[in-house]
Amino acid sequence: MSVSIDLSGRRALITGSGQGVGAAIAATLAEAGAEVFVNDLVPERAEAGAAALRSQGFAAQAAAFDVTNLEAVTESITAIGPLDILVNNAGNAGGDGWTAMAPFHTTSPSEWNKFINVNLYGVMNCVHAALPGMIQGKWGRVVTIISDAGRVGEPSMASYAAAKGGAAAFTRAVAHEVGRYNITANNISLGTMRTPLSEERWANISEADAKVVLQRYLVRRPGLPADVAALALYLVSDGGEWVTAQTYPLNGGYSVAL
Repeated sequence: MSVSIDLSGRRALITGSGQGVGAAIAATLAEAGAEVFVNDLVPERAEAGAAALRSQGFAAQAAAFDVTNLEAVTESITAIGPLDILVNNAGNAGGDGWTAMAPFHTTSPSEWNKFINVNLYGVMNCVHAALPGMIQGKWGRVVTIISDAGRVGEPSMASYAAAKGGAAAFTRAVAHEVGRYNITANNISLGTMRTPLSEERWANISEADAKVVLQRYLVRRPGLPADVAALALYLVSDGGEWVTAQTYPLNGGYSVAL
């Protein structure tokens, strides 16, 4: 039996898709036939990402906006027009791509907010703007990229975990609200990833330090953007229509879910 996923006619916005995991998801959905809108906070990255997809013959447009700004999000998504697929990928884990770690009692609200604004409010803003079109069209897929820090909790990452955990709970709640419109909403929970933001550190990490980072992973390597794109593709497809309100760990066995 051969299995293929065809997203022809679908319109997909992937936030934070100018690079890394988001870029891989955008490319995979474009290859499956979707018209892709490449979002990034940096306009040049959004334009470059969309241009790279168009050069391969795919339908892609840039959509640069700040997910933390509801007014900008609403204006941009209104201009794009009704979406079939929203992938909430934009997020921040620390200045150099590795999650900033500090005991919670040593942190301040200004540090909490930089995680909550992007990882939680950014998701809420985009879903708020995208849902009306999906409801009107009676079809939609929402996928939110979270972290195992938010799913199982991690020490010294409390504010980041709170933001990611909140985004997961929000996405599940939305799934309950919109399932009757043939709209699904799911989470993909990531472990340690190797992306362009963290590439320099991975390239220079010692064998001993890499072993410490990966010792809890049954598959002893970091996750790659392609790993995430493969699961996202299924969840946004027609075949995923009976899968909703779920959180899927994609983490090389770092933690388990029953």
